[in-house]
Amino acid sequence: MLKKNNSATKPLWSSRFDKKPSSFLIDFTESISFDKRLAIYDIKGSIAHVMMLKKQKIIPSKDAEIIIKALKSIEKDIHKGIFSFRKDLEDIHMNIEYELNRRIGKDIAGKVHTARSRNDQVSVDTRMWLKDEIKKIINLLEKFILAVTDKAEEYSNLIMPGYTHLQQAQPVLAGHYLMAHVEPLLRDREIFYEAFKQTDVLPLGAGALAGVNYKIDRNFVAKILGFSKISSNSMDTVSDRDYQAIFLFACALCQVHLSRFAEDLIIFNTNEFSFIILDDAFTTGSSIMPNKKNPDILELIRGKSSHVIADLNGILVLLKGLPLTYNRDLQEDKPFIFHAADTVERSLDIFSNLIQSIKFNQKAIQDAMNNSFILATDIADYLVKKGVPFREAHRVCGALVLDCIKKNRTFKEISLKEFKEFHSKFDSDIMEVLRLSTSVKSKLSSGSTNPDELKKQILNVRKKISLKYNL
Repeated sequence: MLKKNNSATKPLWSSRFDKKPSSFLIDFTESISFDKRLAIYDIKGSIAHVMMLKKQKIIPSKDAEIIIKALKSIEKDIHKGIFSFRKDLEDIHMNIEYELNRRIGKDIAGKVHTARSRNDQVSVDTRMWLKDEIKKIINLLEKFILAVTDKAEEYSNLIMPGYTHLQQAQPVLAGHYLMAHVEPLLRDREIFYEAFKQTDVLPLGAGALAGVNYKIDRNFVAKILGFSKISSNSMDTVSDRDYQAIFLFACALCQVHLSRFAEDLIIFNTNEFSFIILDDAFTTGSSIMPNKKNPDILELIRGKSSHVIADLNGILVLLKGLPLTYNRDLQEDKPFIFHAADTVERSLDIFSNLIQSIKFNQKAIQDAMNNSFILATDIADYLVKKGVPFREAHRVCGALVLDCIKKNRTFKEISLKEFKEFHSKFDSDIMEVLRLSTSVKSKLSSGSTNPDELKKQILNVRKKISLKYNL
């Protein structure tokens, strides 16, 4: 049997009902526990709406001024932390409107909702909040990109192994490796900007679903609230959450990119690699093993990607079976975007600080390449430039590698005479090919690990970041 709720305030929509809502209903349907984050945006939206109602002479100017003054006083109380949010008032909209009623009386306060529904009201609140969050994320992304680029410039002359299949493949500059992680971050920046453009659409004026019966000025409201355009179809407007899905895709992909970068650094930080040294400030110890220095921040960035991916999946599942137009299911959209934004922002912020503190261990990196066959492709290319077909050159180098493994030696220990036994085209200039510096300098293609190309990459990234989006 449902419990009656004798203590709760009567909802503003209660005139249709004989009974008060049950405690079960209040507990199950409330959203104030999470949508109170929208409080300031709800007030901004209401003030702009009332200014428009005044301009259009839909409500008296005097009443509009009283409402706006009261809304601003409520906003001050929220900033001070003294505003009391009540669960029995359902959501942020009803909490603020109830307080408005209490402060200036329902005869005037009741006019605030003229030509508006909670359906378009919640959308404008969410869009305003999300636009601000996207701006924060883009700023944090740019900060992180520049931190990685600075580190790439710092280690622009250090040569390290490049990997495929987690096997040493070819030598690359450490700076080139780091810039490889910058590229996906630049793409993330573009996708977040696209998410911003999709969010930057004013929904107010759609009403519940059919529009409103008043001669409102939506462009006026859009200008006040900083929206570049207004929505086209009222039914789509109140049910549209595509902009959130695009934002969540951007968050999920960005977090995956951070996760992949973190994974590299976790591997490079192991004793077996020892390619990098993490600052103590960004690591933790073990409760039982005193020798441990764990990369917990990197592991958590990697781990938190699962939650952000789940947020994206959550919004898609939420939307997949909904009929037009607004359904209460859409109340559940906000936890996804709130959580994803928080996670990405925190991850970018702490990763930026961590990357600045990283040091590369030049000796360990050099030792790792000394006994490897990382220059095999360069030897094959040497033969190709002497006129040998690549497949034949590849076969010769494979035989060289096998011979070295059997005799437990490296390329540098092979004499010129022995080289010639493998192919007559080998000459004394093969010894120059066996230098790591020769390998990276020999790359001629645009975007390669050549030192000159790396300088171009760094310069181009700095130019891109200096060109700010119009947000």
